[in-house]
Amino acid sequence: MPGLYYEQLNVGQKIEHPIRRTITEADNVLLTTMTHNPAALHLDAEYMKTTEFGRPLVNSCLTLAFMVGISVNDTTHGTTVANLGWDEVRFPKPLFHGDTIHIATEVLEKRDSKSRPDNGIVVFEHRAFNQHDELVGVCKRTALMLKQPA
Repeated sequence: MPGLYYEQLNVGQKIEHPIRRTITEADNVLLTTMTHNPAALHLDAEYMKTTEFGRPLVNSCLTLAFMVGISVNDTTHGTTVANLGWDEVRFPKPLFHGDTIHIATEVLEKRDSKSRPDNGIVVFEHRAFNQHDELVGVCKRTALMLKQPA
């Protein structure tokens, strides 16, 4: 099912995405090792027992990937021309193996593209929450979007 076209997105529009995802140790280890990140805080359970967290943290790049990936089906699937940028990426609370996230998206801005008349530019804010409804991630994503065909 295609995502929404530029004209179907309105500033202030909020979308609660129905997909929830429990983050596994395998998810975290796979992304961390695939990106050649050697950080003990993601991979070394024994070391992490000695820290304030007491257990490995989910890689923030994985949190970001889930924030955007989960939102795509309800927003931009097949209607994005390109992602133009990511701004104000924040992770106010850590995620741990076994946490379940859910995502909400808000349309913050939109404008016609000056150089591409068949496209518009939309700024989304994606927010990730854990199973306790604590905010664990926020990012603004600017996307070049298709306009509806004439």
